[in-house]
Formats: sequence, structure tokens, C-alpha cells
Amino acid sequence: LSVPEVYRLADAIAPRYRALVLLATFGNMRWGELAGLRRRYLDLDGRHVRIVETVDEFGQLVKGTPISEAGKRKITLPELIMPELRRHVDTYSAPGPDGFVFVGVKGGQLRRSNFSKPWAQALAKAGLPGDLHLHDLRHTGNTLAGEAGASLGELMNRMGHSSTRAARIYLHAREEREQQLAATLDRMARRELKASGAKPTGRRSGTQRARGP
Repeated sequence: LSVPEVYRLADAIAPRYRALVLLATFGNMRWGELAGLRRRYLDLDGRHVRIVETVDEFGQLVKGTPISEAGKRKITLPELIMPELRRHVDTYSAPGPDGFVFVGVKGGQLRRSNFSKPWAQALAKAGLPGDLHLHDLRHTGNTLAGEAGASLGELMNRMGHSSTRAARIYLHAREEREQQLAATLDRMARRELKASGAKPTGRRSGTQRARGP
């Protein structure tokens, strides 16, 4: 998704899930990491979130930890979403430092089954494909981090991966974006040169003429 599409989705979803959409994107977080996030792991003043606990769903909810040591990480968040997170914590999060940041309508822990309906409704309202999954927001965040210039190590940290394989996909996306930017600059420069009557090759110096073609 583009950033405007992410915000269109955030506008369309039930207000209690708006911050979840933004944190999934700009925090590069998985569903289980969002469902297991407690208030004490979200530092609103320092602008970072620590991921040390997850929730897995096997018919019942099971407390867990990230699948690898790399999954236990601290992610710095953009200032853009901090007012939204503050508002969410004040309005919807369970009380106390161990309270879950994201809870259901009745205050219970998040379940995929309870989230699927408001998610589907938001996709339809925002005019987005019905087969879009919450995990696609994480992909969006990874791509944005790559385009922002994150190194391989930085991408691996944000994604919570110990292998370079997945992170390289988003570095490749950054390289493609750089090529697109260069192509756009090329077209802009050519238009301005054409409008001015100048030629991109310019005049050859005397030394260049003496050397021949």
C-alpha cells in the first residue's frame, strides 16, 4: 500500500483499531506481536516499542515469545503516529503497565476471529482489495524503511529477522525506487533542456576535439 492508502484504511476502520493499523505499518509488527503488546513495552516519550512478548491463537490464546532472539527487538517509531498512539492508549488500552495496548470491544484480548469483521468492513469502505491481509501492512512498512535508506542490518532489526534473505527483498525494492527516481530526474532535465533550446552534450573542448571521436 501507499502511505495515503494506509491512512485511508485507518480512517475507515473502527476507531479502536486505527492505531493498530498505523503501528502494524510503521512499527513493522506482526499480528501476534500487536496482540501481545503491553503498555509497559510502548514508550510514548522515547518513541519506541519493545517486542518481547507475543500471543498465539490455537483455539485458545497462548502467551508466547518471538520465534527467534532476533524477533526480540526495539523499534523507533516516526513522530507522525505518536499522537494517534497516545490517544489510543488513553482511550482504549487496558489499564496498568501490564495491560494490553490493543483489546476487543469488551476489553478482552484480541482475537483474529473478532477482528476479521471490522477489517473486512474497513477494506470495503476504503475501496481496497478484499484479499488484503493485516500482514500486508508490515510489508508496506518494510518497503518504506528500505526506501528511506535503511541498511541491511537496520532492516533485519526492524523486521525481527536473523536471516538476510527477507531483508534483501526490501533492499531490492529500494534499488528499484532509486532507479525510478533517476528516470524521473532524467525526464525532467530533458524537458527543461528542450524548452531552453540547450543540448545535453554541450560543446566539446579543444582537447576533446583534438582527440577525435
